[in-house]
Amino acid sequence: MNSSSYGLNMSSSLRHRDSYSTAVAKNVIVLSLGLTINYINGTLIHTLRKHQIFYLNPRYVLFIHLVVNDMIHLTTTITLFLSSYIFHKLNASLCLIIITFAVFTTLNTPLNLAVMAVECYIAICNPLRHTELCTIKRTYILIVWIWALSAVSILPDVFILIATEPAQLFHSAIFCAKDDLFRHPIHLKKRDVSYIVYFIVVGLTLLYTYINIFFAAKEVKVAKSADGDTKKARNTILLHGFQLLLCMLTYIAPELQSMMFYWFPKHYLHAIFVNYIIIQIFPRFVSSLVYGLRDKTLRQHLKKYLLCTVRVSVKPLLHYGKTQVDAGLLDNKLSLGSH
Repeated sequence: MNSSSYGLNMSSSLRHRDSYSTAVAKNVIVLSLGLTINYINGTLIHTLRKHQIFYLNPRYVLFIHLVVNDMIHLTTTITLFLSSYIFHKLNASLCLIIITFAVFTTLNTPLNLAVMAVECYIAICNPLRHTELCTIKRTYILIVWIWALSAVSILPDVFILIATEPAQLFHSAIFCAKDDLFRHPIHLKKRDVSYIVYFIVVGLTLLYTYINIFFAAKEVKVAKSADGDTKKARNTILLHGFQLLLCMLTYIAPELQSMMFYWFPKHYLHAIFVNYIIIQIFPRFVSSLVYGLRDKTLRQHLKKYLLCTVRVSVKPLLHYGKTQVDAGLLDNKLSLGSH
């Protein structure tokens, strides 16, 4: 197995092959994790699509985008992972398409989470202006901007590749890894600069919003059980923060892989395999946990579809939503961003 396929970023000079048993084990692990997470995410999308109330809340709209983005990301990166074992080489044009989507979705996740953090910050720290600032229209505009910012990072690489490489490359078969495709030195310089900028901007955004949310949640007093609700809010904020840190490792993944080669030269492939699981796959599972399974409104509907026990019901959903709002305003504000 070529080491570059794990993080889409290692040099072809570092290629080694896993033993047959190790290769089978790694493929089974990756495929099992991918299918499980995509099944959960697919069920989340089905649940959100079935109930119109989720289309009217910017938080859920951002969550739907996050889940769809994660499904595309897992599909593309796992396709690259498996193809490196099964086919070893792919057509360069097909490889370019797959890597472009993989990079798009990799960069989209931290940006999407940063936007969700800002929305949560407004809901908790400035609730009187939340309805005014966080509209559905503005949410869709922000989603477009997320894709535009990711495009700033990957599309110049595509244009440089087309301009500098001979046409024969796109008809040839290559090992499908980012560094094998984007070989011009300017690619690495541009990647490092753009990743540093994204890391600083996203990092400062998350730091500012979640420090304010954490202290706001600490001061919240709920009549029935102030201590319990505050503790729950803090736990969700900490879990969300942990996920965001994992996603932000995307920006320093090349440096992490270089360090792993230096630290574990004899077990390098195993080290970057663990790195691939932690950076590329595990955060997508945490997304489902933080924003899906811990959200009361969504969890109530999700259980029916996950367990395949859907029943016909004529109870109006809006009545349930209203009851939830009256019963726990804090939980609604903190859901999908910070319980």
